[in-house]
Order: sequence, then C-alpha cells, then structure tokens
Amino acid sequence: MDAQLSLGPLLFHWPVDKWRDFYGRIGDGAPVNTVYLGEVVCAKRAPFYTKHYEEVAGRLTRGGKKVIFSTLAEVTVKHDRATVADLCALEDVLVEANDMSALRVLRNRPHTVGSYLNVYNESAMKLLASRGATHFCRPHDRPAEAIATLAAFAKKIGVTLETQVYGRLPLALSARCYHARALGRIKDNCQYACEQDSNGMELKTLTGQKFLVINGIQTLSQGCLNLAHALPELRKMGISTFRLSPQDTDMVKVAEIFSSLLKKRSNADEATRQLESLWPEAGFINGFYHHQAGHEWVKQAAGKQ
Repeated sequence: MDAQLSLGPLLFHWPVDKWRDFYGRIGDGAPVNTVYLGEVVCAKRAPFYTKHYEEVAGRLTRGGKKVIFSTLAEVTVKHDRATVADLCALEDVLVEANDMSALRVLRNRPHTVGSYLNVYNESAMKLLASRGATHFCRPHDRPAEAIATLAAFAKKIGVTLETQVYGRLPLALSARCYHARALGRIKDNCQYACEQDSNGMELKTLTGQKFLVINGIQTLSQGCLNLAHALPELRKMGISTFRLSPQDTDMVKVAEIFSSLLKKRSNADEATRQLESLWPEAGFINGFYHHQAGHEWVKQAAGKQ
C-alpha cells in the first residue's frame, strides 16, 4: 500500500467561521488522503460544528478526501454516551473510535481505532480487529522498536497502521477543565475559555521554562512533534498512513512539505527547516520515538534518514 497523509481531528476550539474556512482550504488544496472530522476533546463544543458537518464533509469529498468521523475521547455523562452512539449508528459513515463506549455500538462494523484507546500490544489489536477494526492509529508514546512490533503484527492479521508525525501530542484528559479554572471559572460555566487560545494555553514552570499546553480538559505537549527524519524507517516498518495534527499555522503548507518528503522530492533536513519557519515558537520534539523523554528533540544525522 502506498504511503498516505491524513489530517487528524482538530483538537482546539476555533470560531465556526475559522473552522469552516480551515476545512475549505484543506479540501481545496491540501495533499492529504484522509481527513478526520469531529469533536474529540469536549462535548460542550460539538453543537457549534455538528450542523455544518454535512457541508464540510461534502466539500472535503469533492476535493478528493476520504472523510472519517472521530468520536469523543472522554465520555463522562449520559448525554456524551448518546452523542457517541448516534454518530456510530449513522449509515454509510466510517467512524474512528476514541473511547470504549464507541466500540459497543461499532461491534462487527468496519471502523478505525484512534490513538486515545492505547492499543499497546498484539493481543489488544487482535481482539479489536476481531470486532470490526480495520485500521489503527498507534499511541504516541511508543519507541521505534515497539512500533515495528505492532506494525509487523498488523500486517500479519490484515489491518493497517497510522502514526502521528506532526503537531502537539495529546497526553491526557481530565474530568476537570483547567482552561476554565485558569480564568477563575468552573467547568459548567466555562464560557468557552478554550476559544481564546487557538493552539492551546501554554504553561510554564515556576522558573519560567515552557512545560505543557492546556486545551480545555486536555493536556498537550508544549513542543510540536516532528518525525520527518523517521519517515523512511516508519515506511519500512509498514506504516501506511502518516497523521498531521491540525495547528493554527499553514496546514496546507505543512501537508505539502510532508507530501514532498514521502515522494522523495526533498530531504528531512530541508523539511524541518521549512516546518520551523511556519511555527518557530513551538519547538520540535521526537523523544518518545527515540526511547527518550517525550519533550526532547533528538537530532538525526542526514545520513541516517
């Protein structure tokens, strides 16, 4: 299978007009094969976008993109369960399950499994595949050796594997909204505090060092994952799809950079320089892949690409 690019679900709460314009640009010009659409982080945000899904999905489809709808990654109340169940029950729609509640509805129907379900080993993958999963986005905190093992098993049982290669990494979800708390509000009356930070709210340690990023109830890495140098190795492992996680930067250009890499029209050093110029304040990380602390940046020599 030829290597493909995907655009993961948007994790941040953007104004509706900005959200629609973003997906319009992706549909019209981004060289990605698949777009994941849907609210993953907070159920309170979903009503802003739900009524526009059909329009946006249609535009993406006309642009040659395959659309997959992503479910919530944290389900805490009955209403959340109903939202997930309603999405999973739609006919002729492919769904990415990000919470166990979705698997109950999707059983024996073809679906994909998102990274939030933490499929770390062959037994978990085999079980979920037996229940209808055909494609998996692997957890973000696994080193290269673990990815290779899972990729080999995926090939053996006839499913495909995806990995994120760009964007801030989702690290944790909480029942509490730290974004609201930072502004002196409570979750039930958050007034959508997360909308103020289009790439998340950056946190610093007491000594002023950049640390993590808060996005509503979600904690993200402060640095931006960049696995440009690892693409050749990941392809040899059998990874079929490379995910770009949306950030408030020129994601069409980001997709073009990674597309050029996959087509071997550029090299990883050049790609990294281009990516840095688009979002210089974030800084790159790739520590998990190299069995180091996740926030670290392990520089790779050009000859090892």
